[in-house]
This record gives sequence, C-alpha cells and structure tokens, in this order.
Amino acid sequence: MLKNFGLKKIVMSFALLAAAACANPPVAEQATALAAAPAVKAAPKPLEITEASFGCIRDLKAVRGYYVGNLLGDIDATVAAANSADGGKYPPGSVVQLVPGEAMVKHYPGFDAATNDWEFFELIPSPAGTKINVRGSTNVVNQFGGNCLSCHAQAEAKWDMVCEQTHGCAPIPVTPVMAKAIQNTDPRCAKMDLPADQMAALQQLMAFRAAAAKQAAPKAN
Repeated sequence: MLKNFGLKKIVMSFALLAAAACANPPVAEQATALAAAPAVKAAPKPLEITEASFGCIRDLKAVRGYYVGNLLGDIDATVAAANSADGGKYPPGSVVQLVPGEAMVKHYPGFDAATNDWEFFELIPSPAGTKINVRGSTNVVNQFGGNCLSCHAQAEAKWDMVCEQTHGCAPIPVTPVMAKAIQNTDPRCAKMDLPADQMAALQQLMAFRAAAAKQAAPKAN
C-alpha cells in the first residue's frame, strides 16, 4: 500500500513538473519563441506639411492637365496611380495640383476616413514662396466658393477622390486652356511668355471672377 502511495506521489509530481515546464519553458526556449514572433510594426509619424512643402507647380510631374508629386519621395507610385486606367489608391505623401493656389496631399491611413486621408489646401503663391491660407479635410473652400470635399467626393471610388473630366466630378468653371495659363503664370516659377489662347483664357477668367465677386457682394438697401 505504501509502495503504491509512493508511486502515485511520484507520478503526480512528474505530472506537476511537466505542467510547470509547459507553462514556463526554459529560458532558451522562451528566447527562441520571442525571436520567432513577428515584430510589431511601429506606426509611421504623422506627415509634416509646411509652407516649404509647396513650390513651383511646374517642378512637379505633369499628368495630362494637372501635376503630381510626393513629399516622401515615392513619386513613381504616385505617377503610377495617376496614370492607371483602372484607378487606384494614391500612396501617402502624394501631392495633386491643378492650379498653384490649391493642393491636396495624401496622409497615412487613419488621418480622416471621410476624405480617404486627403488634406486640402488653399495656397497663396508669390515670388517669395507659398503661404497656406486654409488647410483641412472637410472645411476648405476653393477660390470659386465650392467646398473641396463636396467636389472631390463625387469622383468614382476607384479614382481615390481625384477629379478629372471623366471621373464623375461636377464640371468646374476652369477650362483646360485656363488651367494651363494659370499654371504657366505661377509666380514661384520662372517667367514665361504665354501664347495668345492662354492670354485670352486669363482675361476670360478674370471677367468670370469679377462677375462672381459682384454677385457674392452684399446688395445695398
């Protein structure tokens, strides 16, 4: 009986030791397990965008009627997204500009789901550089009084909120020739002579702005 009791104690002790070994593996095994575990990727730092982030629009890459760049240096991925016939998501750091006074910049995922992580900018370019007049995700209004997000949100999902004439966005009162003339008169760029059609387009644009300003002005009693 005692022998049996002693045997039971030995078996129980062995079982307890085995359980402890499973719960607390040797240090060497723990180190191996930790080394095999996948490393947790650190979240990227928020994208830093300052007035120095913007310069002569013509220094960016021309894509059809607009320009693109990338503040993180990933310009090839940005150009690939812009040139894709099937659309696609722009990589973080992407800059998209139609005219010198406006820009949209892509942040890392998590910046703002409502804008697909784009931030919109109203800029004031001058020979001395760039001033950021307004920036944000949902509250930025363009020079014609339209909310940037409400315009870009009309683009089909595959275009990642980037508007072109066939992307589903409402038309804007800037013709391709007007846009080219505005791009070519960016005060941060080297001065260039405009062809006659672009000069005429600028005059037409100035008349349009004057009419819009007059209509927006409060009427006297």
